[in-house]
Amino acid sequence: MTRILDRLELPDALAGLTPAQLEAVCAELRDEIITTVASTGGHLGASLGVVELTVALHHVFRSPRDKIVWDVGHQAYGHKLLTGRRSNFGTLRQEAGVSGFPKRCESVHDHFGVGHASTSISAALGFAKARDLGGRDESVIAVIGDGALTGGLAYEGLNNAGQLQSDLIVILNDNAMSISPNVGAIAKYLTQITSGQVYTRFEADLWNMLGKLPRGQLAQKLASRIKEGLKQVVVPTILFEELGFTYFGPIDGHDLPLLVQTLQAVRKLKGPVLVHVVTQKGKGYAFAEEDRARYHGVGKFDKAEGLKPTVASSPSYTDIFSRAMLEAAAADPRVVAITAAMPEGTGLKAFRERYPDRFFDVGIAEQHAVTFAAGLACAGMRPVVAVYSTFLQRAYDQVIHDVALQKLPVVFAIDRGGIVGEDGPTHHGAFDLSYLRTVPNLVLMAPQDEPELRRMLATGLARDDGPSALRYPRGAGPGHPLPDTALPLEIGRAEVLREGRDAWLLAVGSMVTPCREAAVRLEAAGLSVGVVNLRFIKPLDTDLLQRLLVPGVLAVTVEENSIVGGAGAAVLEWAAARGGDEMPEVMTLGLPDRFLDHASRDVILHGVGLDAAAIADRVRLRCRSGRARAAT
Repeated sequence: MTRILDRLELPDALAGLTPAQLEAVCAELRDEIITTVASTGGHLGASLGVVELTVALHHVFRSPRDKIVWDVGHQAYGHKLLTGRRSNFGTLRQEAGVSGFPKRCESVHDHFGVGHASTSISAALGFAKARDLGGRDESVIAVIGDGALTGGLAYEGLNNAGQLQSDLIVILNDNAMSISPNVGAIAKYLTQITSGQVYTRFEADLWNMLGKLPRGQLAQKLASRIKEGLKQVVVPTILFEELGFTYFGPIDGHDLPLLVQTLQAVRKLKGPVLVHVVTQKGKGYAFAEEDRARYHGVGKFDKAEGLKPTVASSPSYTDIFSRAMLEAAAADPRVVAITAAMPEGTGLKAFRERYPDRFFDVGIAEQHAVTFAAGLACAGMRPVVAVYSTFLQRAYDQVIHDVALQKLPVVFAIDRGGIVGEDGPTHHGAFDLSYLRTVPNLVLMAPQDEPELRRMLATGLARDDGPSALRYPRGAGPGHPLPDTALPLEIGRAEVLREGRDAWLLAVGSMVTPCREAAVRLEAAGLSVGVVNLRFIKPLDTDLLQRLLVPGVLAVTVEENSIVGGAGAAVLEWAAARGGDEMPEVMTLGLPDRFLDHASRDVILHGVGLDAAAIADRVRLRCRSGRARAAT
């Protein structure tokens, strides 16, 4: 059976479709999204929830002339299918395939590259102002979720848009979710608005009736003068109108004719407009409707049966951190946990259930999370901020100014350090060792395995004279058994795992295991190569380096972090400071100085030379060239 989508030259052809045909397009989009994500994995619930909104946007507006700016991008699969990527949508999130997020180099319809929350309003306002300065008249639309409205950047954009009064349409997609259910005063405020159905129905009916009367536009204008007083009686104070926006809604985000009618009307209005659309995350797929958090981001699954419970062969680093936090909280009532809208992703769900009074989900607000932690630390608590590496970047100033400068005992538990795989460059934790290593007073650690993660958390919580950070990768560790207790480590002390004469592999965290495997390969090639578990990137174990790294012995640093500014750079700085004849030969291995595209973690690490075979090959070649130089 031929589908409507098969016959269309998208997205322009959507403009000529009847309401019934548009509804059919929505059904086909949902089916393709579910079918594809079942085979590739990806962000399912958010894209299913905005199918009608996506179709309405591309029916009313003319991309790429009109600019549609998506926030985060979890919800953009339907947009991708309607804008020329349907034929290769089956490669979603695969190596060299369609990205899981809007990406400017992928399509002229992806006007702004995204992956982090709360950026759309600011970016769209930039497009709108550039249009004004250029004398053009295209429409600019920002699509932002209610979860992203917990981030401060969204309000900076709203505030500036209200000041500039440029023509701008903001679509607030309200599904009461980010990854987990939304929290905080903003979520409660939006709930108050969406519960004001009496006012909403009255306003819509009155507006439509006045528009049909003779001189209807004048009648509507007069009615708008009494609108504010009526609204204050029936609906809570409208924050958005106080910020300078004309507010419409809330409207049913799955009522396609109403969406089309609303968008056609607001595109003609002057100044900033906010359209509040209420949608259901996971709409159209029963499993996703019933478990919205679990179906936010999924791996491969059976479309007919949904996700099945899985039992991992060994616990992930996130699981180990979760257990360690429960142990720490049981031993010390000062331990509190903070997350930025990710209790499940960071492993704090169990902590929330056992210690609800000591658990804080601050929403998508990493800057606030860090400064909030600083305040708790000043008052004698032991805060642990659990955050993905890529998201801690958003709070760098707070780490420096509010925590480290004051030598506060805040612990940063940095999940997803290094390569994360299919989510791609917006989510790789490629820079944390580099940007944190420059911060005074901060102790920076990376565990080689599960027991060491527990010990590093204990190390950070035992400090009184400054912050600590431990970074660990996505997925499972080597599977080493956990001891009964987790004793703190001596700060700044590395560990020799294997002795060597020809070279030393100075491994950081996740690279310890492949370095040990590489050393075995090199032994078979006739080279004696030692392995050191650095443990501490800051401070370095300079006593050990002084003993091991001597002229004639190659030192190779290996880290799952940018080659610029990381652990390798720290060793090079130490070596350069020695100078003269005592300076050892140092080779640095790490992530290259470029953004790495999406693919599986193993594929990416192999591609950049950070698997055991590649490490062994590069060390063997360097040792051979060194011997050749010595012979001459």
